[in-house]
Amino acid sequence: MASADKIVEMNKRNIPFSPPDISELEIAEVAEALRSGWITTGPRTKELERRLAEYCHTSKVVCLNSATAAEELNFRICGIGEGDEVIVPAYTYTATASAAIHCGAKVIFVDSQKDNCEMDYDKVAEAITEKTKAVVAVDLGGIICDYDKLYAVVENKKALFRAKEGDSLGARIQQTKGRVLVFADCAHALGASRHGKMAGEIADFTDFSFHAVKNFTTAEGGASTWRDIEGIDNDEIYHQYQLYSLHGQSKDALAKTQIGAWEYDVIGPWYKCNMTDIMAAIGLRQLDRYPGMLERRKEIVAKYDAMCDGLGINHLVHSGENFNSSHHLYLTRIPGISDETRREIIIKLAERGVNTNVHYKPLPMMTAYKEMGWDIKDFPNAYAYYENLITLPLHTKLSDEDVEYVVENFREVVEKYI
Repeated sequence: MASADKIVEMNKRNIPFSPPDISELEIAEVAEALRSGWITTGPRTKELERRLAEYCHTSKVVCLNSATAAEELNFRICGIGEGDEVIVPAYTYTATASAAIHCGAKVIFVDSQKDNCEMDYDKVAEAITEKTKAVVAVDLGGIICDYDKLYAVVENKKALFRAKEGDSLGARIQQTKGRVLVFADCAHALGASRHGKMAGEIADFTDFSFHAVKNFTTAEGGASTWRDIEGIDNDEIYHQYQLYSLHGQSKDALAKTQIGAWEYDVIGPWYKCNMTDIMAAIGLRQLDRYPGMLERRKEIVAKYDAMCDGLGINHLVHSGENFNSSHHLYLTRIPGISDETRREIIIKLAERGVNTNVHYKPLPMMTAYKEMGWDIKDFPNAYAYYENLITLPLHTKLSDEDVEYVVENFREVVEKYI
């Protein structure tokens, strides 16, 4: 009789963690973009911006080359820089913090809520000082944070807020808001909603990621959007993003194609982070397919939920009465196991062809942030959430048989430890 290990090997599948879902539609659109002769920022990028703004229920979207660039430009648009403080969850990916650091601001980490990856809003309130200019909430896994609580915190702390002086765009935004600005790191959450509002129309400023591992991809890429600000023209804000993203040039390549429009000015010695029409071509066809892709993710999450609930394993809750996530990541937390045991389980699953991950190792554990003086001991809830966490593969390339394979093997491996 064959051993259990041999039976597993005979039936072994290879389940990648997060491959991109690219169809012939995207491939054909990219080929058409290449044939058009217009491959940098052009008509397809502008069309993707228009459609994303419509999708997010916002007035404008700016497509860029990454979510990190989008978040950094959000800070710069709002005049945040040297001498300012930005509050960030300790439990997130480095881009959330590094974008603020790129602008010269000081990052202030706050701990998570107990048994929750969401930031502790009481600790946010405690961290606000006269130097605080922004709080960045992270919609981890595609689940939108409780922005009602966050807005209540910053409103209650208005007396501490010191807006930037002058009449620059950033100064006027700060003066108009009159409080700490609320930013959304929405890298995971395109298509998510809370209380009937879409990701993108909730925070003051929002950034999205279109990286290859995201639900919606342009290979690399990202976008910024924002809520309308009374007294400030959205076209002015949009134009400033264009300046920041293309060396400070007063005209982009598309504008310079008009007859006699070769001349341009350089307003500032700024950055290069625009999206290309090749990337936008992928995004346009992804957006056509996106509702169906989100529905498929929801189906997979339902099967994982049933498994975890049966095993008594904690997991992210992706939908409820007043919210629906983008179902980007499936985080499981196995009660009572140590970091060492978690690593064993990850290896055993990989040996069976099930590739998993961990989202995230808290930033105070990383060398760069430890060298800034941060210590994970000061963030016990973030560490406790991380210690026993395993992220399961969740993507639209999974067949029903693949999902069943993940469920069966996860159950077989984990049952030995609980």
